[in-house]
Amino acid sequence: MDLYLPTNTNGPKPVVVFVTGGAWIIGYKAWGSLLGLQLAERDIIVACVDYRNFPQGTISDMVKDVSQGVSFVCNLIDRFGGDPNRIYLMGQSAGAHISACVLLEQAIKESRGEITTWSVSQIKAYFGLSGGIMEGEGSFEQFSPEVRIKDPRNREAASLLPPIKLFHGTSDYSIPSDASINLVEALKGVGAEAEVILYEGKSHTDLFLQDPLRGGKDDLFDHVVSVIHAGDEEALAKDASAPPRKRLVPEILLRLARHISPF
Repeated sequence: MDLYLPTNTNGPKPVVVFVTGGAWIIGYKAWGSLLGLQLAERDIIVACVDYRNFPQGTISDMVKDVSQGVSFVCNLIDRFGGDPNRIYLMGQSAGAHISACVLLEQAIKESRGEITTWSVSQIKAYFGLSGGIMEGEGSFEQFSPEVRIKDPRNREAASLLPPIKLFHGTSDYSIPSDASINLVEALKGVGAEAEVILYEGKSHTDLFLQDPLRGGKDDLFDHVVSVIHAGDEEALAKDASAPPRKRLVPEILLRLARHISPF
């Protein structure tokens, strides 16, 4: 796990547990460095959790690894200046799928009275970015959040879930935005609080990589920060007066990257 800590150490800070993407085969905690640095500038701690990739581990191993990371944050983040009562879970692409599985699995365990090392109630909200579902006949029912939430045996678990916000670009051809739309519909169908925010013309990586590298205004980033800082007037005032972020990469390189990226 990599921790990104704000330079301002006055008072406990909200925490984002971030799970990176990587098609379940190249996920690595450092992929979240840009997000970690930028959120730290807004006085938010970011914990980028690592997990085993295939073939070193299966989906169940990835879910176990991330759940252990969440448990660490829930139980020990106060030692690093974090507020254990303001923890948010966020995942991107494959990381959105894995973290959604973690959250739902935890809710199911709690609904069945199992003893665990952390609680869904400690997660204030879940943010899923360009996430999908895991296909495969052998594990589809176990590792598809959409399928599991529709299972009548898991109805009680749905009531334990925190507010869920899914973000997706409409021009995402790696994981079409229908994946997020359908999951939100399934969640709402069982009474969970869920919302999908679509970004017209954005690709699979635009929201997470290209847009932050462009600098300036970033709608997704601002939305996430506004949710985390809701009710904190001082933090919201600082957000409103924050200077525009600097461009990190020339536009011509970003456009070229979009054409050659496998995602």
